[in-house]
Amino acid sequence: MLILRKFLRDLPAAAGLAIVLAILLLALLGPLIAPHPDDIAAAHLAARLRPPSLAFPFGTDDLGRDLFSRIILGAFGALEVALLVVAAAAAIGVPLGLIAGYTEGWPSELIMRVTDVFLALPQLVLALALAQLMTPSLQSAMLALAVTYWPFFTRIAFAETRRLRHALFVDALMSLGAGHTRIILAHILPNAASALIVRATIGLGFTILTAATLGFLGMGATPPAPDWGLMIAESRSYLPGAWWFALFPGLAILITVLGFNLLGDGLRDIVDPRLRRSR
Repeated sequence: MLILRKFLRDLPAAAGLAIVLAILLLALLGPLIAPHPDDIAAAHLAARLRPPSLAFPFGTDDLGRDLFSRIILGAFGALEVALLVVAAAAAIGVPLGLIAGYTEGWPSELIMRVTDVFLALPQLVLALALAQLMTPSLQSAMLALAVTYWPFFTRIAFAETRRLRHALFVDALMSLGAGHTRIILAHILPNAASALIVRATIGLGFTILTAATLGFLGMGATPPAPDWGLMIAESRSYLPGAWWFALFPGLAILITVLGFNLLGDGLRDIVDPRLRRSR
């Protein structure tokens, strides 16, 4: 409870938590909340490119679909992509980081040098290159993002494992005959979990942004999916007249990424008091 109160007193972190919870509710209850839940694929050409109004709070797109409904329905897809990508990246990166941090010699060096190669390349550039090699689809974008994001988890897991490798409690466990697998999974991994959770939280927002970028460039979700990045791409031909077409999907991306970043920063401050922001 003390940690929770301390977290909630951090206004940016509390705001980030509120935003993330709101996005989660939109994702889960989207079909019930959206005024026009059939607007994923349906076209209403008589209502195309209408500005914001009481009937259409965010206006309509080039096919007359309600942008408000499509943005709400797109929240589920954005979170689904982010969660699956981060989970896949963690499933690859965390075991590699634990192995590299716990062992010595060439296995550790090989893992970390490959990790360094991936980290030396900008993630977006590498994801674009990988997505370009595959058929443009949401699955291809997710695979490209997962392949490019695992090194971040590897680096953190390696640093935490190497820090704990020679701790007194590890030496005590080894003297009692505990196996290496038990030490890694039952003792080192739980102690490194907090840093990994912070990385995953921040990574969710960054993944949403990168996935939207791939969708904007035509290498992610394909029509008629209610993808925020794809909506912005479809709006380019109608700017600046239909300004609402690009504005509201862009705001959805901005607010969602901001929420995850603020939440991640708040969690980081709790995990490591040395990084606590001045108040």
